[in-house]
Amino acid sequence: MISTSAFAQKPPLNHDVYDSWQSVGSANISKDGKVVYFVVSPQEGDAVLTIRDVQKNNLIGTVDRAASVQTSPSGRHLTMLIKPLFSETRQARIDKKRGDDMPKDTLGIFSLTNSNLVKIPAVKSYKLPEEKGNYVVYLADREVAEEPKPADSLASGQEAEARLAGETQVVEEARPGRGARPEGGRAGAANRKKTETLLFLYHLENGIDTTFDRVDTYFISKNGEDLFYVRKAADKDSIGLDAGVFYYHIPSKSGKQISSGKGSYKQLTFDEDGEKVIFLAYKGSDKEQNKVHELYYYASGQDSARVLISQQTPGIPREWQVADAGSLRFTRDGGRILFGIAPVPRLKDTTLVDFEHAKVDIWHWKDDYLQTQQLVNLRRDQNQTYLASYALTGNGRVVPLADEQLSAVRIPDEGSQEYGLGTTDFGRRIESQWMTGTYQDIYLVNVANGERKLVRENVRGSISFSPAGKYVLWFDRMDGNWYAYAVESGRQWQLNQGMNVPFANEDNDSPDEPGAYGIAGWSEGDREVFINDKYDIWAFDMEKGTYRSITNEYGRANRITLRYQNLKPSQRRGGGGRFGGGSDPIDASKALWLNAFNHTSKENGWFKSNPKAGRNPDQIVMAPYRYAQARGAEDVDLFIYTKENYELSPNLYVSKDFIKETQLSNTNPQQAGYNWGTAELFEWTTPRGFAAQGIVYKPEDFDPNKKYPVIAYFYELLSDGLYSYVPPTPTPSRLNISFFVSNGYIVLAPDIHYEIGHPGRSAEEYINSGMKALAQHPWVDAGKLAIQGQSWGGYQVAHLITRTDMYAAAWTGAPVVNMTSAYGGIRWQSGMNRQFQYERTQSRIGATLWEKPELYIENSPLFHLPNVTTPVVIMHNDQDGAVPWYQGIEMFTGLRRLGKPVWMLNYNGDEHNLIQRQNRKDIQRRQQQFFDHFLKGKPAAPWIESGVPAVLKGIDWGFGQ
Repeated sequence: MISTSAFAQKPPLNHDVYDSWQSVGSANISKDGKVVYFVVSPQEGDAVLTIRDVQKNNLIGTVDRAASVQTSPSGRHLTMLIKPLFSETRQARIDKKRGDDMPKDTLGIFSLTNSNLVKIPAVKSYKLPEEKGNYVVYLADREVAEEPKPADSLASGQEAEARLAGETQVVEEARPGRGARPEGGRAGAANRKKTETLLFLYHLENGIDTTFDRVDTYFISKNGEDLFYVRKAADKDSIGLDAGVFYYHIPSKSGKQISSGKGSYKQLTFDEDGEKVIFLAYKGSDKEQNKVHELYYYASGQDSARVLISQQTPGIPREWQVADAGSLRFTRDGGRILFGIAPVPRLKDTTLVDFEHAKVDIWHWKDDYLQTQQLVNLRRDQNQTYLASYALTGNGRVVPLADEQLSAVRIPDEGSQEYGLGTTDFGRRIESQWMTGTYQDIYLVNVANGERKLVRENVRGSISFSPAGKYVLWFDRMDGNWYAYAVESGRQWQLNQGMNVPFANEDNDSPDEPGAYGIAGWSEGDREVFINDKYDIWAFDMEKGTYRSITNEYGRANRITLRYQNLKPSQRRGGGGRFGGGSDPIDASKALWLNAFNHTSKENGWFKSNPKAGRNPDQIVMAPYRYAQARGAEDVDLFIYTKENYELSPNLYVSKDFIKETQLSNTNPQQAGYNWGTAELFEWTTPRGFAAQGIVYKPEDFDPNKKYPVIAYFYELLSDGLYSYVPPTPTPSRLNISFFVSNGYIVLAPDIHYEIGHPGRSAEEYINSGMKALAQHPWVDAGKLAIQGQSWGGYQVAHLITRTDMYAAAWTGAPVVNMTSAYGGIRWQSGMNRQFQYERTQSRIGATLWEKPELYIENSPLFHLPNVTTPVVIMHNDQDGAVPWYQGIEMFTGLRRLGKPVWMLNYNGDEHNLIQRQNRKDIQRRQQQFFDHFLKGKPAAPWIESGVPAVLKGIDWGFGQ
């Protein structure tokens, strides 16, 4: 019996399981709800696309390594890029291959009607029309049998196939349960002369239609009828008469050159109807440093594109030019062009000899931004553009809308687009050194003449334009209120006047004015705006000045946060929707789907709003799960979503109501073969009488008669993630919770609430008391407690071990230990100074160093290191862009001087949170060895016992056997 019991025990997770652990990636459902497709990816390896028939509940097919999956406008095909085998890419990297020598993607075209899969190798990119058409356009490398003739600007499908030596297509049926076969070999190798990138126009039903050579840029219209592409000059062709922009009309199979000449062609852009095209072009010498582009215009019926806007066009400021980095677009009615202009750049004197001149950064106290920020943002600033407009039926003048003093101007997505919204912090940018966000002035900018009207000065908060451009909306953090401005009448008012509901963050515990909960959306025509408070959604009638809770304040009454979710977003590509950056209009006269989170139970679920006045929303489901990736079919009530909790690996489901559901995926079945774990809410009272919460994770084989070591992992607030799945994955230095739980540890993840000026003391209040409360249970080994944290959590670890000896081991990642030196330091990734963090945000001191130096010293572990008795590992990397790595060095050298047991890991060239996967795997092994030694009494690994000297770096990693 003993032998049988031992055999039945599940093994713990080990470090070999990471790569194969799966997750559900991109998923979608067809408009009619008949087909669902989704990608399941391992952490490292080859993904698999699965395509299922929802109505018949059967598998249509699978495609290995599919990515960037799209549905054709007709809905009859899926297009995708099929990535090379992971093993092939890995070997290429081992062989130090780069660029075009790396394995290439394959274009996959899967037929939903007969499950055939067409595979087209060596594809660089592809595009589908947004709304109509039965074509896909793609760029692919092919080996050609002869040099193309310069005059051969358009080639028919037959002519193109005659001169292609390497074109290979594999058509096969992707049968249920198997992926597509690898590409076949290519014939005719002896006749190949060179590799060339070609543009293919491919009919999804019939195959290749037309091929175009020497193409590097292309664009297909929304209706799938018009193709524009840029053709490069042939080799040794100094004039390039057959180079330029070409137009091809797909239905008639006819085309023409609309702009000729060697040069740079950028940003081919259609209007809404596909009748007009604009682009930028430079046709001068390649030797010019400043390649001044011109804006070309082509309309249906013209013989060729003409220069519409140049540096000499009236209205462009002196010493300014059309900016090639600026985006191009038509207004919705097609009558106006919006584009970027910029000052002519000062150019470097190429006659200077570099080694004879100093390289110096000059820091000036009046600079808007620190030199470090300027250097980080150098490329962005070099490409800074300013919005301008041009009326196609106007007086031929450019109207600048933005400039260096009013740099940000936004045009609404809908409506007349008569005005733009301008915001500026000009003259107040130095304040960003110590503030989170600067004060902004708000302007209306007339798109026709550039006139500016001041709406509001000195706003610190979020500012937005309504989708149709009728209203300016802003939340002022200084008073916590929402305000509106009517563009037509100039009326300005407070939206939430007289309301006793707070719209500012109620849980803010930082020394800064709280932000808002955000805007849920707008109704059609800007009639109503929907704004969130902590729990509910409020509709404000912009004409009547009235308001109502579309959730009937049910959320606040029950401590449930309700959030509108558009489960049927517009199918338009590039953002999904017409309103406000990707959202569709909200019709609150109809029932709306609401995502729900219960703050007491931590359960998640779904409600439906009840449009009848004074009625509570209807609860559909509340359950101990986390829901994500929810999306509905456009034409029917059918939804797909993922569902998970700590014990349930995330899987994709389909349902009409989120209750009766069908599981579509089956990720990580291997989990059942390992000792997993459970998660439960843990509550206690702190020494100062505060109610506290956290999550306790226990092994699946938990035995209340045993004693377990406990590791506390923390950051700020974690208990809301009670029902989140925690996969075993090599982390960026956080605790690998599921791994340690599986290996016989209990993990506590406590919430921490902060007292301004005393973040360290707050960590003591919640973390220490939580561990002591947990240690009251007989199954906790009170002498084997440990703590682990990264970044802000790492700071708290460093602080705690200077205040208590209750911990047997500690692990801190990227900690700040000296707030006095860190206060004036730089966050190198952004170039920002760190003062704002202490005065306004996470570090929560709430004062300058010279105002309250005693708080900086109180909260700096460095000044209290003699109190440390806990063995501690520090991870701090030399390319940390958030916390200067000398903070870790200060801690290490201080503890070393004091003779305390301390280790420091510097992953060379890695960042604040580990990015490189090999480093993540390494740190997981070291964390286990460290905690196993100090909490379980296992022998110390060599790196713990004696370190690894530099002469053995890369030879011996110190893991031992």
